[in-house]
Order: sequence, then structure tokens, then C-alpha cells
Amino acid sequence: MQQLAGPIKYQEWNLDTAQMSVQEFRDRTGGVMLALHKLQQIFGYVDDSAMPMLGKVFNLSRAEIHGVKSFYHDFKSSKPGKYTLKVCQAEACQAMGSQKLTEDIKAFLKVDFHETTDSGDFTLEPVYCLGNCASSPNIMIDNETYGRVSIEGFKTLADALSKEAV
Repeated sequence: MQQLAGPIKYQEWNLDTAQMSVQEFRDRTGGVMLALHKLQQIFGYVDDSAMPMLGKVFNLSRAEIHGVKSFYHDFKSSKPGKYTLKVCQAEACQAMGSQKLTEDIKAFLKVDFHETTDSGDFTLEPVYCLGNCASSPNIMIDNETYGRVSIEGFKTLADALSKEAV
């Protein structure tokens, strides 16, 4: 398996930085979505303290902002792990054992989907196709896709990444 360059680095949550980063979207159609994506790109998640600030920037209620954020499952509300691990749940991967791989990974990491390991190394997420069906089952760690993954191969990779993340 190939090795990652290292975990994606996010900034620590800062409301002033968040407010400055979304100003460019103030008058744009779809600006709330663009702002949410920008915040997640910078911080790795959208802190709840952003809701009133976004409401003021876009002249919307906090409930409207929350409605947009909560409708889309990709927006996270808490800081992710150093690595985001996605396990493919699509039919092609299921036919090649992804359901068993998923259960084994959950047991190994001691987390369920949308949770972060106690060490803070991994956040586990489902994904519904990585476009690598011929090499099922597949996982993605940050932006790197791995095919024909076994639990043994995953454990080796996870141990190496955990050591790198220190």
C-alpha cells in the first residue's frame, strides 16, 4: 500500500478567522453553502458558534443556517481525527467483502461511523462509491484511495499512520 504524505492540517477553531473567511460569499447566490464549505476546509468542521455569525453575515436566522448545515451530511460539527477514513459501502464493494471489512475496522478502531477514535487519529465515515470498483473492497484515507483492502492490510496501514501522526 502507498503511504500518505501525512494528515491534513486544519487550523484551530477561531471565530474571528471564520468570520473573515466567509465575507467573500456575503452577496453570492448559494453563499451559505459556500461559506460552510470554506469553514470546513479551513477548520475541518463547522463549530456551533458559527451559526449566529453566519446568520448575521447572510441576514438569516440561526435556525435557517442550522437547517442548511444539518441537511447535508458532509458538514461536521466536531473536530475530525487527524485522518478521515472512509469505507466504501457500495454494492460492488459489498460483493467483495466490504461489510465484513467495515465491521472489522469498527472493532479494531473501537468506533462506529461518524465517530473519532479516542487517540484522535481516525474519524470513520461511510462512502457510497470511490470509483475503484474493480479493486474492491476500497477505503479512502483523506484523499488517497486503497483497493483490495483486507483487515490485516488496514491494521498495518493504520499503525503506520498512527505513528506518523504523533
